[in-house]
Amino acid sequence: MLAATPMGDVGDASQRLREALSCVDIVAAEDTRRTKSLAKALGVEITGRVVSFYDHVETARIPMLLGEIEDGRTVLLVTDAGMPSVSDPGFRMVAACVARDLPVTCLPGPSAVTTALALSALPVERFCFDGFAPRKAGQRREWLRTLATEPRACVFFEAPHRLAECLADAVEVLGPDRRAAVCRELTKTYEQVVRGTLAELADWAVEGARGEITVVLAGAHPTTADPADLVDEVESRIADGVRLKDACAEVASVHAVSRRELYDAVLVARRHQEA
Repeated sequence: MLAATPMGDVGDASQRLREALSCVDIVAAEDTRRTKSLAKALGVEITGRVVSFYDHVETARIPMLLGEIEDGRTVLLVTDAGMPSVSDPGFRMVAACVARDLPVTCLPGPSAVTTALALSALPVERFCFDGFAPRKAGQRREWLRTLATEPRACVFFEAPHRLAECLADAVEVLGPDRRAAVCRELTKTYEQVVRGTLAELADWAVEGARGEITVVLAGAHPTTADPADLVDEVESRIADGVRLKDACAEVASVHAVSRRELYDAVLVARRHQEA
């Protein structure tokens, strides 16, 4: 079985998690020390065997755990915080159990994704989750371009030391006025939610942020921009050193217009200036 664990406040642990920790045969933990510390904080004694189950050993551990389940033993899979399989180990184990027709269940509980959505003060009736933002700048900007016309709110994780760069890229690709919320240290002592436009959040992040970061980005509003009205924005990016083709692609993504039509509009405007 999978079980969500507290993100920070141990009081968020469910009664079912407490019972499972005390009675299962095997606890597969992303970090065995943290899981043992959690059990101690909950006043629970783990009577079963505790084995590690983090990214680098996940694949190697699965055959052993499958064998234990087939022999009738119960296995509890927990990660450091939140729900297994959500940017944490778990998916491969669940898929392997399903492939062998072994029973799988889940003890629901804390999740940074839904907690951040609820605190964002943004319209989140429909949302998508994109895991961690890409680490490399080029890949990150390409990913952000896919969100330029995404009507759903988007939730993603980011490392604190990359947050400022990520938000600066978001301003460049998505525009300064798109609203978002940066949620850090959810449920912990220094919980903080900073809400505002991407430009405002990018300025705030320059000072540095610590802890676990979850970002909620508002969905894009439909646009009916005329490519001719966007020529100055393209030329501004070109003046900053961006190539014409790339500048058109970036502006077209932000305003949901045809890249080709925008490119043609820039050429037409230049010809008129030369005439």
